[in-house]
Amino acid sequence: MEKIKPRTLSGFMELLPQQQMQMDRIMETIRSVYALYGFTALDTPIIEASEILLAKGGGETEKQIYRFTKGDSDLSLRFDLTVPLAKYVALHYSELSFPFRRFQVGKVYRGERAQRGRFREFYQADIDVIGDESLDITNDAEIPAIIYTLFSRLGLKRFQIRINNRKILNGFYAILGLSEKSGDIMRTVDKIEKIGADMVRAILVDDYAISEADAGEVLKFIAIRGTNAEVLAALEQYRGKNAMFDEGLDELTTVARYLGGFGVPEENFAVDLTIARGLDYYTGTVYETTLLDHPEIGSVCSGGRYDNLAEYYTTKQLPGVGISIGLTRLFYVLGEQGMLNPEVPTAPADALILPMTEDLSAAVALATAIRGAGLRAQLYTEPKKFKAKMNYADKLGVPFVLFLGDDEIRDGIVSVKNMKSGEQVKVAPAEAIELISAFVAAQNANAPILDI
Repeated sequence: MEKIKPRTLSGFMELLPQQQMQMDRIMETIRSVYALYGFTALDTPIIEASEILLAKGGGETEKQIYRFTKGDSDLSLRFDLTVPLAKYVALHYSELSFPFRRFQVGKVYRGERAQRGRFREFYQADIDVIGDESLDITNDAEIPAIIYTLFSRLGLKRFQIRINNRKILNGFYAILGLSEKSGDIMRTVDKIEKIGADMVRAILVDDYAISEADAGEVLKFIAIRGTNAEVLAALEQYRGKNAMFDEGLDELTTVARYLGGFGVPEENFAVDLTIARGLDYYTGTVYETTLLDHPEIGSVCSGGRYDNLAEYYTTKQLPGVGISIGLTRLFYVLGEQGMLNPEVPTAPADALILPMTEDLSAAVALATAIRGAGLRAQLYTEPKKFKAKMNYADKLGVPFVLFLGDDEIRDGIVSVKNMKSGEQVKVAPAEAIELISAFVAAQNANAPILDI
């Protein structure tokens, strides 16, 4: 029989065991921080009815979605975690308590062109707060605080959460008489870091027929810089000219004021008027998070406020605010930049037990005792030569190898070898467990990311 050549599809990531351990550690940190803020875990189906996922219809989404039929069913793979959340909240509205706070870490699928750092199957890590009819602005301020806590625990220090408010932008464009073109302007301005101010001006004038004077006003407005207090003070000169602008400025001022109370240092967040987020979906506060020393990575966490999460599934008004991390892309880029911490444990076990006797009773009892202490133990009983066994332990990166022969069993001790230092000691099983436990605790204290 002809063998099929094994391969992984383009745009799909498969990790080796050590890399998977690093990814799992990052996921564990994400889940623990999200839970710390009172968010409940949610898991929605990967496959949904196509009419559910394509309720809004058209555009790039329909081109990129993985769609197929099974019998009479028209099905699709989810392309984000927000649309399934909308369906979930509409379906279970009467059973949920609001505000509903959920987090989800799960795979999504997009049939776009695979390229470096961009995948067709990838993990997203989302949090959203959904209100019933209304949602207090304090939630908009807490979201950046969660981002700050998460990134800090992951080991990052040099990052900045940039915030803005779409109402300010819409209000400003209304002042200029450009409301009908506000969406085009915001999508263009959102690219300013990639294409530069001159290109933005050219697109506004040539593609959208905006006058040179108005284009200049747009560029002058988004160029407002300074401390957060200085930027907010500069925006006050526009107050009173448009009600939506004033509402957005009040919201942005409130968010900036509360961020300090939530423990976010000013150097880690900035009011930035260039941030618009490309989706018309967002209606208020918007966020983008960047690594200051790696601007080439782009935004690693983004999101914002929206007026009505489930408008295509229910008449209920369900405003919300949330953020999303493109986890697979972030993990890929961090690895490429050498920022994944090699000191984070990636071995499948904390101790490998090598019995040196035919009777395995003592080795089984030792493995059971180690696991009972909350440590991971693997019992190796394959009929291999000693060197092969040690090579196995070394290749897996297991930190400790425990030898148990007739002499050790007779004396009630175990030989413990530290695979990194090469040191080997003979101690009682309880002492061996304490020794391994202390080492593992120290290793687990390492953050999964190196901020270099």
